[in-house]
This record gives sequence, C-alpha cells and structure tokens, in this order.
Amino acid sequence: MAQEPGPSALWLVRHGESQGNVADAQAHSDGAARLELDVRDPDVPLSATGEEQADAFGRWLAGLPADQQPTTVLSSPFARAAATADRAVAASGLDLTIRYDERLRERDFGAFDGMTREGIRDEYPDEARRRDLLGKFYYRPPGGESWADVALRVRSLLATEALRHDGERLMCVSHQAVVMVFRYVVEELAESQLLEIDRTEQVANASLTRYERWDDGRWQLADFNGVAHLGSAGQAPVTEENDVPSPA
Repeated sequence: MAQEPGPSALWLVRHGESQGNVADAQAHSDGAARLELDVRDPDVPLSATGEEQADAFGRWLAGLPADQQPTTVLSSPFARAAATADRAVAASGLDLTIRYDERLRERDFGAFDGMTREGIRDEYPDEARRRDLLGKFYYRPPGGESWADVALRVRSLLATEALRHDGERLMCVSHQAVVMVFRYVVEELAESQLLEIDRTEQVANASLTRYERWDDGRWQLADFNGVAHLGSAGQAPVTEENDVPSPA
C-alpha cells in the first residue's frame, strides 16, 4: 500500500519568551489579578531574552547537516511567534519561506485574557468551579476555546498541509498549548495521557518537539521540549513561563 502524502519530519517550536510571559510572572509574584499589558494578545512582542532565544535557535539550525534542516516553515501569526520564526530563519542563513497560518495561533482565553489564576477565581468563582468539574481539556472559558477546540484546528492543519508539504521537513512555530495538543493528535493520546504529560512537563520557550515519519506512515516522537540547542548556540537562557494563566 502506498504511503499517504505528508511531511517526512514535523518540528514544533514554541515561541521565545514574550513580554506577556514576563508580565505573567510579575503578576503572579505580586499576587495581582491582571497582567500589566497595554496590547492585545496577538500583538504581544518578544522580550529581549526571547529575541536571544530565537537567534540562538537559528544559529543552531545553521549548524545542522543539510539533510536534517527544515525545508519550510509555518508560523502562528501572533507577533511573538512570527518574530521567533523571522529571527530564527534570519540567523540560520537558510533560504526558507515562512507562511503564517491562524490555526497555529494561541488558544483563545476569551473573558480570561490577561488575567491570573487568582484573579479568575476571585472574579469568576462559578467558572472556576465549572472548570474543576469539566477538567482542563474540555473546559471552555467564556468566549474562548478549550484544548479540544485547539485539537480541531490542529487536525485541520495536518490534513491540508500534508498535501502541500509532502516529503518536506516542516517546522511549525506556535504556542505552549498548541504544542501539547499536537502531541494529543499526532500520537493519538487519551485525555488522561495528555494531562499527565502537561502535569509533569512545562514547554520551554524556543523549545523543539520533533517527529520523524517512518516508512509505514506513522510518526515517531524523536524529541520533546528539547532546549539543548539554546546552550549550544550562544548560551541563550532557558525560560518556561506559561503563555497565559489558567484557572487551575
């Protein structure tokens, strides 16, 4: 039986540290209900550290053998992911086209956007209890998305891009929750398996999760949440802040 079309390798890169990550950490440290940000979530830029991480990732790409380097790039259009992709490709010196796909965007937190978990529990106690009942995967904030909603986006992207990028090494630059949901979809995990990974692993900024495609068409996880490239390509720091808070 002929193998179905699709990329030969799939790379999932989380964006570098953003100013939102820094504001989130500060808000939690201060016990504040909201992050101090004056831009909408799609426009949050990288921090100076995030720029260093993106550049280091690109320098690491440049040092890979040609048959291991990505051949095409998809990115979330959100500023922090787009800048990570742009800086990494520029630092690599590779002739790579970057396309932007809204299906890779951050999960929409709706009414909770810009709030800390403490603020959510104080201002929306009923929603916090509903989230506790439904669980992290299926809970949808008011006006926002659940992880299950993100899974529908990921399935759509994989279905359409399989034909466009048949045989290529595809790199996707995205966000923490999206990287986690890719694992759920690609590896056909159960909800409980995904949540156990999420409980024990914090997806780092500019980290790499990498799949290789076997001859029978199955995906093999080759690396998850890898950050060794940051130290090997310019000593960029490793950071693991959440993209945005959750009511957990």
